[in-house]
Amino acid sequence: MNKLIYKLLCIGLLCVSSHSNAYQAKKLTDCDKQFSNNTELSRCLDIVKDSIDRELQTWINSQVFILEEFALETGRRSALEMFKRSQRNFITYRENNCRWQYLHISPDTRAAAAFKKCYITTTRNRINELSQLEKNN
Repeated sequence: MNKLIYKLLCIGLLCVSSHSNAYQAKKLTDCDKQFSNNTELSRCLDIVKDSIDRELQTWINSQVFILEEFALETGRRSALEMFKRSQRNFITYRENNCRWQYLHISPDTRAAAAFKKCYITTTRNRINELSQLEKNN
């Protein structure tokens, strides 16, 4: 019963979060279509980056909740600890993967946008992975 309530709460929070940002760009393509100026594009990408970070955190919280419940039922915390480690490793990977792309393009003014696009794409892929895990639970 607790799992069902938690999942409904998470879905509700995602809906509220999506609704409150309804008039802001939500995808890379929104920014690319609306802005050609590097400064405006960068600002738009910041909005998408912040939004996707919040969405990722919701998925992480959901997975942690599931794994904590599992640990309470079984007494085994190894899956929870490994998930937390994998998330820390993901953050490091994302930073390094996007940073080399930034450095490769730098000092071109498009470097910041390239970093942000990489960050958004990599985070979206992680969200897709976590959402698939939840479907299987």
